Amino acid sequence: MLHTRSIAAGRLRVYAWLAGLCLALFAQSAGAVLTIEITKGLAHGVPIAVVPFSWSGPGAVPQDVSAVIQADLVRSGRFDAVPQRDFLSMPHADKDVVFKDWRLIKAEALVIGSVRALPPDHYQVQFRLYDVFKEKQLAGYRYVVTAAQLRTVAHQISDIIYQQLTGVPGAFNTRIAYITRSGGVHHAVYRLQVADSDGYDARTVLRSPQPLMSPSWAPDGTRLAYVSFEHGHSVVYVQNVYTGARWKVADFRGINSAPSWAPDGSHLALSLSLSGHPEIYVLNLSDGALRRLTHDSAINTEPTWSPHGHYIVFTSDRSGSPQIFRMTADGGDIERLTFEGNYNAAPSYSPDGKMIALITEQQGQFHAAILHLRDSALQILTDTSLDESPTFAPNGQMILYATIVNRRGVLATVSVDGHVRQLLKTNEGDVREPAWSPFNHQLQAN
Repeated sequence: MLHTRSIAAGRLRVYAWLAGLCLALFAQSAGAVLTIEITKGLAHGVPIAVVPFSWSGPGAVPQDVSAVIQADLVRSGRFDAVPQRDFLSMPHADKDVVFKDWRLIKAEALVIGSVRALPPDHYQVQFRLYDVFKEKQLAGYRYVVTAAQLRTVAHQISDIIYQQLTGVPGAFNTRIAYITRSGGVHHAVYRLQVADSDGYDARTVLRSPQPLMSPSWAPDGTRLAYVSFEHGHSVVYVQNVYTGARWKVADFRGINSAPSWAPDGSHLALSLSLSGHPEIYVLNLSDGALRRLTHDSAINTEPTWSPHGHYIVFTSDRSGSPQIFRMTADGGDIERLTFEGNYNAAPSYSPDGKMIALITEQQGQFHAAILHLRDSALQILTDTSLDESPTFAPNGQMILYATIVNRRGVLATVSVDGHVRQLLKTNEGDVREPAWSPFNHQLQAN
């Protein structure tokens, strides 16, 4: 869903989506690889030294695991990498670590490790994490993986380091889904793509000459629900991102839009216009049974389940302008949650259920923001002016959203405190409508 450039059209973002006007800001082409630019970090992150992992095997190492780890930690905004030129030693094993060397260059944490080839086609990766000042090992694991899994294991190691040093699970070993558009107005190609959280290994899940919208991850991380216009009207599909198998789940008369998974993966909440105007429904995926939750003449769209499935939040203009409302999962006890501003839309629950990410209009600009449910405080997180589609990382620490920078659609992330910001850009064209995956399956350590 995209805002138009005028304030009035921006306030009617819900209507624009339903009318298919959300394509207006797509550029003429789109690249396949996302690159990350850190635009704001903490003034003083934790100084961490990541020693280049040793390599034992023929030729060059297939993947620089330690470089991926360092890049992950730095782009989190919570860590500052100690420059390699400052290193006084290059340990790769526990016996080689001299903590004094690292205290002298003011490193607070140290990561060492190695990669060893195991013929014919496997690799042993091991690492150790140390608290330099306590002279204590905090974590250490060994993995045996294929070449294709080396980048995955690097992200998993980053997750372990992040959790050990911050107390919060890392979300580097996760994926993001998003929509791209390439080609001219009359020869457009839309792609539903999935990439690692750092933008690497982008893969096309679906290619279509007609618009694709609103990707939503299933709780198991193997399927995406999305809206396709490939048959000339909106249809909701579910597709397995690994096998490519897909099936049509909502092709009712009128509008079929805004799919959102129940926490147990058994149902989808949708916005359908079976009654003549958009209402919130719940679809049972096992038997196709449909249950209507809202009964109102207003536009009701963008449903999202709470983490435990007790509530559904949604966007409705029943109060005169788009605002966020909450109801129980059976459609009862509807209450308005947002009161600040004339436009609040696109709600997304935090994993702990204590916050809702949303888009709010303030003085004609549209910002990603957080609504704190405990006290109804609205916290604006961004200074970009055309934000849309906010989605929480599975650890609740970052929000991924789409925005416009230099007249181009890009993805961006912002920490929930607003202190860390990044842009995820392509070389050309636009990306829109992001969705952050649940936690991925972890590789087994030994």
